[in-house]
Amino acid sequence: MGLGELYEQYHDRVRFLSIYIREAHPIDGWWMGFRLTRWMVERYSPQAALDVYDPQTMEERRAVAGRCETALQYGIHTYVDETDDRDSQAYAAWPTRLLLIGGDGRVVYRGGLGPYGFKPAELKGAIEAYLAAQNEMPAS
Repeated sequence: MGLGELYEQYHDRVRFLSIYIREAHPIDGWWMGFRLTRWMVERYSPQAALDVYDPQTMEERRAVAGRCETALQYGIHTYVDETDDRDSQAYAAWPTRLLLIGGDGRVVYRGGLGPYGFKPAELKGAIEAYLAAQNEMPAS
């Protein structure tokens, strides 16, 4: 199960947001060399770009986020974290993480760090449990 499939199944009941935080392996940052990076990308995230420098301005970050949104084709609108990385730090989200935030603003589900902990099927279970619990609550 992929994130796009989750979106298709639940977007009418759950608001999906993708927040671009920062590059996991920018050429000018934590770069493992083209060969190893290409192997990792092909294995874990074939849509990822291999030619991205770490964005230094919001304009650069928005441009890279737009490329990412287009490549992933989830149908989920992408927001962009500020260059101070406040969202990434608040949710310990780097390099990637799936979260489910309840209507009260509390974290209902916090997946593991990606790529290994990026498990949409686990998020699906959390969404189903959350929606079931919401349906059991008495109307106020």
